[in-house]
Amino acid sequence: MVNKKDIKILTELLGLENVKVISHRLHSGIGIILQTESKISNSICPKCGTKSHKLHQNHRYIVKDLPFGDKPVFLEINRRQFKCDKCKKPFSEDLDFVRRKRTYTKRLAHKIIQEVLENDIHSIASKGIVTTEEIERILKDASEELSDSKPLNLKRLGIDEIALVKGKGHYCAVLVNLDTSNLIAILGDRTQKVIGETFTQWGIEVLEQIEEVSIDLWQGYKNLVIELMPNAQVVADRFHVMTQINKELDTQRKREKRNVEELIKKTKLAEKKAEYEPILLGLKSSKYPLLKNEDNLNEEQLKKLIQVKNISPVLKVMHEIKEKFRKIFDNTNDWYTGVFKLGMWLSKAKKYFPKSNNTIIRWFDEVIAYFDNGTNSGVVEGINNKLKLIKRSGYGFRNFENFRVRCLLNWHSFY
Repeated sequence: MVNKKDIKILTELLGLENVKVISHRLHSGIGIILQTESKISNSICPKCGTKSHKLHQNHRYIVKDLPFGDKPVFLEINRRQFKCDKCKKPFSEDLDFVRRKRTYTKRLAHKIIQEVLENDIHSIASKGIVTTEEIERILKDASEELSDSKPLNLKRLGIDEIALVKGKGHYCAVLVNLDTSNLIAILGDRTQKVIGETFTQWGIEVLEQIEEVSIDLWQGYKNLVIELMPNAQVVADRFHVMTQINKELDTQRKREKRNVEELIKKTKLAEKKAEYEPILLGLKSSKYPLLKNEDNLNEEQLKKLIQVKNISPVLKVMHEIKEKFRKIFDNTNDWYTGVFKLGMWLSKAKKYFPKSNNTIIRWFDEVIAYFDNGTNSGVVEGINNKLKLIKRSGYGFRNFENFRVRCLLNWHSFY
């Protein structure tokens, strides 16, 4: 005999609005099964909006719900069919706690998503609550809902990319809201065609409100902004420019080290070897002291920096020019001063950084746009690092789409 007091407690514990438990049973090796029914005796016709009380037929089936302690919980639910007096046709009622044709409740799906964000699919499926196929179905549902959404109040956009498979030349485009630090989208390719299709789907209303777009030094990104975002200023990300300067500095370091090694190898005079070896010693392990921000060097790295400057006049000058570039962007707060300082820097850098010098001249308008609002892709780089962690822990993701959804769900809620 059903105990009414127990039923009331179970209904309260279940915690689903307008749903009551009418019976319960415990099956050994399976779990708890709660038979439920709606507290509402009518439903709204999805075609005409008429309220119907005329029950056409019952449709009972079992779905998985959140476990109770270590006991799996199953709900026997009834998605009733009503007959519309106006349309004269039957329709199935909507149940706000479970999607149609799904074998689990929305809140269980939400819990599974949270667990997938911290683990991999197979380890979650091994717990026995949901199967691998059900997890992938949950992610696909999330994908469809996320794909339909458009960015709201987007003023500053960041565009960058990450390697999907390292060393294979396959990159994903990453789109970020720089004001909210939220990932907007991760696309399966970084071609103009793929990115342009996404922008077009956003619609002209979204594109017209974008004021700044921070990009690396790729012409394809710039072309898309010019073509599709009439009110947006392209900003060349200062950190990507700095990367190119550091690359040129490191190329000179490698060249000098290689030259000294060749001299030591060729010379047969002991006194010459004794002359070259301190130079080689100074150049060894000097990469990071030269390339890192000088303000961030520890005591040991500072000593190495002094050592390499003492043995290489060219690297000394190049390091000082590199640091000057960084300080211009760190310490300049107005456009006119920034343009003046950068112009002076270019005149000094031409001899030592010819490639970087030419790049900055080609992208001059976009580089100096930084001084308007200090817009850069620092936020994007932080998000990229998190995406790389997700990629490394992505065991169990059978395709890019599941990886994409897992990434987006780290910044967007679902269910």
